[in-house]
Amino acid sequence: MISNFSMFKITTRIPVSTPSYFLRKTVKRLLSYIFFFLYVYFLCSPASYSEARDILKLGEQITDNGTTLISAGGKFELGFFTPLGNSSGVRFVGIWYHSCSYQTIVVWIANRDNPIPKGSTGVFGTDENGNLRVSDTTGNQNYYWSTNIRRTTSKSRDVKLKDSGNLVLTDHVVNGSVLDLWESFKYPTDTFLPGMKMVEDLELVSWIGRANPGTGIFKFKLQERDRYVVSKNLDEYWVSKSEFLGSDEMRDAIATLLSYSSDSDRWIQESRLVMDNSGQLQYWYNCSLVLGVPENNCSIYDACGKFGSCNINNRLICKCLPGFKPSNPEDWKARDFSGGCTRISPALSPRDKFLSLKMMKVIDPDKTELVEDEEKCRKLCLDSSRCQAYSYTYRGERKGRIGTTNNTNNCSIWTEEVRNLQEEYTGHGLDLFVRVAESDIETAARNCEPCGTNMIPYPLSTSRNCGDTTYFSFYCNMSSGQVSFNATSGNYRVTSINPSTRNFSIRPNARNPTRDLKLNPSSPFHVSDDSSGKSSSEVEDEMEISWDPPGEPSCSSLADCKDWPQSTCNPRGHGKSCLCNLNFRWNGSNLNCTKESDSPLVQGASPKPLIESSESNVKLLLVVVTTLACVIALTCIIIGMYIWRKKIAKTQANRRSNQRNRALHTLHSERHVKDLIDSGEIKEEDEGIDVPFFDLESIVAATDSFSDENKLGQGGYGPVYKGTFPGGQEIAVKRLSSVSGQGLQEFKNEVVLIAKLQHRNLVRLRGYCIKGDEKILLYEYMPNKSLDSFIFDQKLSVLLDWKIRFNIILGIARGLLYLHQDSRLRIVHRDLKTSNILLDEEMNPKISDFGLARIVGGKETGDNTTKVVGTYGYMSPEYALDGLFSVKSDVYSFGVVLLEIISGKKNTRFYQSEQAMSLIGYAWRLWVGNTVLDLMDQTLHEVCNADQFVKCANIALLCVQDDANDRPTMSNVVTMLDSETATVPTPKKPAFLPTPRRDLSSTASSSSRLDTRTEVTGSLGETK
Repeated sequence: MISNFSMFKITTRIPVSTPSYFLRKTVKRLLSYIFFFLYVYFLCSPASYSEARDILKLGEQITDNGTTLISAGGKFELGFFTPLGNSSGVRFVGIWYHSCSYQTIVVWIANRDNPIPKGSTGVFGTDENGNLRVSDTTGNQNYYWSTNIRRTTSKSRDVKLKDSGNLVLTDHVVNGSVLDLWESFKYPTDTFLPGMKMVEDLELVSWIGRANPGTGIFKFKLQERDRYVVSKNLDEYWVSKSEFLGSDEMRDAIATLLSYSSDSDRWIQESRLVMDNSGQLQYWYNCSLVLGVPENNCSIYDACGKFGSCNINNRLICKCLPGFKPSNPEDWKARDFSGGCTRISPALSPRDKFLSLKMMKVIDPDKTELVEDEEKCRKLCLDSSRCQAYSYTYRGERKGRIGTTNNTNNCSIWTEEVRNLQEEYTGHGLDLFVRVAESDIETAARNCEPCGTNMIPYPLSTSRNCGDTTYFSFYCNMSSGQVSFNATSGNYRVTSINPSTRNFSIRPNARNPTRDLKLNPSSPFHVSDDSSGKSSSEVEDEMEISWDPPGEPSCSSLADCKDWPQSTCNPRGHGKSCLCNLNFRWNGSNLNCTKESDSPLVQGASPKPLIESSESNVKLLLVVVTTLACVIALTCIIIGMYIWRKKIAKTQANRRSNQRNRALHTLHSERHVKDLIDSGEIKEEDEGIDVPFFDLESIVAATDSFSDENKLGQGGYGPVYKGTFPGGQEIAVKRLSSVSGQGLQEFKNEVVLIAKLQHRNLVRLRGYCIKGDEKILLYEYMPNKSLDSFIFDQKLSVLLDWKIRFNIILGIARGLLYLHQDSRLRIVHRDLKTSNILLDEEMNPKISDFGLARIVGGKETGDNTTKVVGTYGYMSPEYALDGLFSVKSDVYSFGVVLLEIISGKKNTRFYQSEQAMSLIGYAWRLWVGNTVLDLMDQTLHEVCNADQFVKCANIALLCVQDDANDRPTMSNVVTMLDSETATVPTPKKPAFLPTPRRDLSSTASSSSRLDTRTEVTGSLGETK
């Protein structure tokens, strides 16, 4: 540092003998210090921003040519912008964070509902009346926004962008004072910044959508005192406070920011609130989202409507209370629960019962009375024809004037519809008793009592005193109102019970995941067919269990059978059961005795004389009928055994024949596909091609004669266009070059091969066209382009958080597993890379570009070739050097892709300052040094799951090991990714291929040993 200030050294020579020598030496040293501190001050002071303006004088303007205002400290910037994702080309004037470089975070917009149209040049500044306004350069007096304050003749008005983000219009009056005429902090859009005052007339209003900043439907404001409300249109959507429950759902960080008044707290200064268009009030710190309210769907005000209970732990979060039904069943099927529920029996009666609901959240009661005990509170509700529910709260006792004890217990009464119900509300949940008709919850004497919000229908049983003891596998937790199911493998939480379909749903817990569910084979419970057909993630979420129809109810006396008409308590086996009377049969589905319509004893009156005949005739009739029945039964058994033996023999013969046919068909199908690929040409009439043929005229019309406006990209085999067919269907059109020999082979490969493959993580081939020199492939359209356009882009990569990246990794792995193992043809892709991974509108990955794919026959897993083709940096060493390819070659490519996804760096363009090194070598060095987290993409530091990241890095290094035999199969990879308990081995040293100083991935050569392919960014996706 001293060398930088040598210009300030005093060079005057002073004789040592001079008496003032020491004084002058001290002065010289003092001057050096002063010059040093002045230099540091000017270097680091806000004057470094002086080149950027923060003030506009009266009559000054900025235009939409890149000119902006920047606050004195460089924190905020004002100018013209178009929201990310808005393709209309309209422009807005707004304020955004100047310091957040990797994304534009807009905090205020002037003309949010009146944008400047495309083609016009916007202007922002003060007009001749002293008002701020947004206009354009057309000279037609087009005003898009104005402050609309009173006119003035003052020439000393100016507007300043402050470091707080506040845009202030001021007037310098004659006496030298400054008068604030208007400020943006009093007219916010969707963002609350430190320094604003949250008063009752200030509102935050959401954007319409992510790319449309117009006035949205969600609004945040202070309603009264410290009660904050988010409204949707005119309805309350979220409320911060409940006086009755004593709960406050406003998070501390948000409450602190809203009440903030100091300018010294830097932590607060870097925070802000945003009323998001999703309906969530979000708290941001710097450029990162920290939290938001409502936190979940059950936090939304009145999420399930009247008499509907919300439970965030259930897959279907809303259900009607026992004794109630959906007001509009069709809306509930569509997952619209806002209409709530209605009583099955609308009339209230003094004989009504009460549902006992535990740990409930509910709206404030309509009135509160002081009572002596809970029984008085219960009676108070029953005696009222309007009481819908009550809650009793014990408040203790207090001494009266003469020593007597006065009760201060509260009885809260709801006389209107009970709303905003939420189960398992642990914060301030209360015991709520909801009034229901006795007939609506006690359909049979043997039914168990409801458990919380769950009806326990017969035959299910929570104790030996109700239901059918054969079904005694349930437990009711009286303190929480939750039902659990006891299975052989453990206890599981019951989320819903549906007696009409005879099934119930269970959820896993940490000890007992549903995938480990084991049921007693002799029990009446079975995993339903609906659950067995679901994916592993859905089954892990919830599983449906069905129960068998019960047999006749057990009994000890005739009174026990009163709930089952036409039955009598009679001995059966080792006990007694309610057996159906003559001409009736037990129906376990309807739980009653039904009439046997086909019985001759109930068809007309003719049997009555027979019944009334003499006793001898009755005995004779019984003997004849019994003998005849035995003869007929014996004959049927003999005939049935004969037919059954013949059928078994025929079935076995057919099975052996089918097995031979399937083996021959598989061999023929595989040979036929290879023959089609190896043939000289493909014609429209060829058999074995499973995709439709499109005529050239329709393709030309869909692509507007292959216009440049519809061109998506250019590949080594020809251009890719976006085509719109009748009905609005969008398809990617790949037009192969007529001079490309590789393109012809790729065309045959994709038409014949990709059509045989059907998987959610493989791109779909929609059709093909071949006419003359024209060879065209048609794919499903991918709007989000390819994976490399996101992970290698500094701005777009922030859109891929860790959850999305992990789902993409898992999707690619499942797609490769299908190619290697589960498809009809065993396929080696040979060109897996990030540019060949396309993303649909929901960011689901799809493997594309099968031009280099090869079929390996039967149980083979590899082959060799004299011509090596692929992309440098993704090829395995045995393939690049010796031409040996196998499913393990794809595993190596997958490992490289996995490293690129988690690091955000490209393998063939990655260099370190010390030495030229590939991404694989860098990852290995970090792994050996136990610093593998340094490999993480910078955009993931705030949101990444560290354990999952380390596991992904471990799996990637396993996949790029030098010896192909050491690499895992894709089935092993999927298991390690999808399971939290799977053991991941320690990787061996990977293969290091030298990384050249130029990008070889775009150099194609069919004559060289290494035939690399040209990359087409977003070849099937729209470029932006």
